[in-house]
Amino acid sequence: MAMSGGIDSTVSAMLLREQGCELVGVTFRTFDSIKEHCLAKEKGCCSVESIMEAKHFCEGLGIEHHIVDFRDIFKNEVIGNFVQEYMHGRTPNPCVLCNSHIKWGVLLEQAKALGCEKIATGHYARIRTRNGHRYLATAADTHKDQTYFLWMLTEENLAHTIFPLGDFTKEQVREMARERGHESLSHKRESQEICFIPNNDYRSFLEEQLPDFHQRCPEGNYIDADGNVLGRHKGFACYTVGQRKGLGIALGEPRYVTRIDPIRNEVTLGDYDDLYATTLSASQCRIREPEWLETSPEVEARIRYKSPAQPAVVRLEGDKAELQFQQPVWGVTPGQSLVLYKDGLVAGGGIIQ
Repeated sequence: MAMSGGIDSTVSAMLLREQGCELVGVTFRTFDSIKEHCLAKEKGCCSVESIMEAKHFCEGLGIEHHIVDFRDIFKNEVIGNFVQEYMHGRTPNPCVLCNSHIKWGVLLEQAKALGCEKIATGHYARIRTRNGHRYLATAADTHKDQTYFLWMLTEENLAHTIFPLGDFTKEQVREMARERGHESLSHKRESQEICFIPNNDYRSFLEEQLPDFHQRCPEGNYIDADGNVLGRHKGFACYTVGQRKGLGIALGEPRYVTRIDPIRNEVTLGDYDDLYATTLSASQCRIREPEWLETSPEVEARIRYKSPAQPAVVRLEGDKAELQFQQPVWGVTPGQSLVLYKDGLVAGGGIIQ
């Protein structure tokens, strides 16, 4: 049982115990952001505070608990990708890689080493079968559904996975915590930040990771769609498509980042409506049953976690996909995940180009 110290993993552990499962709790350290001046502010699923909370809950439940250090592989696989994507003018989604490479990579290996048949997490997702194959399926709580972050999981991964919360809403989970004597958990604020950037300042994080950041990413020009220079920016990697705040330029009306060109070190600004698109392309695609989408290409597609799925038609070519939306969608962002749904199942996904 992957124990984060939060309500979801703790209630999951309680439910599995009540069902008679023998559990081993594992909490992993993925990033060390401890510094003397920010020790008290350190939060998130891999902080010292959360690790100690997970240990405390496991002890209370009578569950064996292990703390595992995954920082080296996390730095290479997740943080390395995060930095390089920004340095190529894209906006990455580190949670997707963490789930694939850490939670269903080295954590699954750790489970086998501990003699466990399956791993369980507090994600809001379900597993369903189609034509004898296991599929990731959307959760009962559509507002908390986390399948967007899990699209890289393979059928083999799903064969060794349990999602105890898939059939419950978040409020039901809070009530279950209260019923089991964990009132404090039911009121615990959830982190909305990237776990290795607890202050949400990814620009400073890039500077810390890259000593030559300012040489590789110097100041450059803001331009409009016609190439006219509007002003100066602080370096292309400091921005993301769709960004409005923090641009440091006054043009009399709101402007949004519509394009980032890392080669020319230019950031294009435009109006809100300039960010609508009806098509996109994706690469590095993983499609569960390509023939399913080739014969029936109508899908529901999500381009970010908080955006609802939108009707679209997909065309596949190898590990690439072209998508045509029925209605324009706002803020298609290179580097983010595209996730395809069909009949409530995750049919596949890719990285937006």
